Amino acid sequence: MATIDLVDIKKDYGNGLAVKGIDLNVADGEFIVLVGPSGCGKSTLLRMVAGLETVSGGTVSIGGKNVNKAEPAERDIAMVFQNYALYPHMTVRQNLEYGLKNRGVPRPEIDKRVKEAADILEIGQFLDRKPRQLSGGQRQRVAMGRAIVREPAAFLFDEPLSNLDAKLRVQMRVEIRRLQRRLKTTSLYVTHDQLEALTLADRLVVMNNGLVEQVGTPVEVYERPASLFVASFIGSPPMNLVPVAHFKGATGSLPAGTDIVGIRPEHLLLAAPAEEHAKLEATVELVEPAGGESHIHARLAGSDQVIVVLVQGRPQIAEGSTLMLHARHADFHPFNQESGKRTD
Repeated sequence: MATIDLVDIKKDYGNGLAVKGIDLNVADGEFIVLVGPSGCGKSTLLRMVAGLETVSGGTVSIGGKNVNKAEPAERDIAMVFQNYALYPHMTVRQNLEYGLKNRGVPRPEIDKRVKEAADILEIGQFLDRKPRQLSGGQRQRVAMGRAIVREPAAFLFDEPLSNLDAKLRVQMRVEIRRLQRRLKTTSLYVTHDQLEALTLADRLVVMNNGLVEQVGTPVEVYERPASLFVASFIGSPPMNLVPVAHFKGATGSLPAGTDIVGIRPEHLLLAAPAEEHAKLEATVELVEPAGGESHIHARLAGSDQVIVVLVQGRPQIAEGSTLMLHARHADFHPFNQESGKRTD
């Protein structure tokens, strides 16, 4: 059983807790993505699972075994880093073989695993090249190949796509998900890119300031964010968070304590819907073309707050014009400003 269990995990660097008591259970074969802004503690948490950082408090278990005191090599994990961490003086084949040779794996088994990994990742033609002769995407494939040949209990990914260009990131994202589904290896993946997180994860762990804000499937986190932070972080463009006082007309039966309403940009409508709805008056500041859709940036009447409306196509809307936007009650996300939490 390649489960990963974290119980009340803390990390103290001496100037306050960087990780503040995190509980997480990763099931056998599950793909979990840790997502959050820089400095939130996600990479520190991953490094504690890997054994690259000591645990200040709590328990890390892999496969049901407490590994707090175990060296990284004893944890049966393979890690893929953002900088590839390949040996520049070795060929691709030698990079793939290196860890297996150190562990005394017999030559026939080494050759078998290297061939299988090369076939899976389509890097067979590069086996005799040095890393400097490869593109960024090819190097990342080699780095993943080195993890695959280990046949570990779990894969740990630390922002592995952050050094790639946008097109390659999309391609490698698909390859990583396809690879994980094929191998069914338990995986813990760190990223600050919420689109990457939404498309890769079986479950998301949204972190902020050393704490877990929400755990759930990508659909659950997107459709029902548990806090103002999650609402503002997950989604592109992010959710609009509007004080209740700015809405005109009925706002429906909002739960007690609600003073902020979240509305996704795609749920703000230019035309009145048939359903029960409220209105927002705003002045257009910028219309931003984004391929097949457009983002309208508009300032709320009587406020400095700018909200974003996502519409399909290219609307003929002039900057400086006044809009009456409509929001269905069914699309409301109610929050309390002081607690930062959802109220329903």
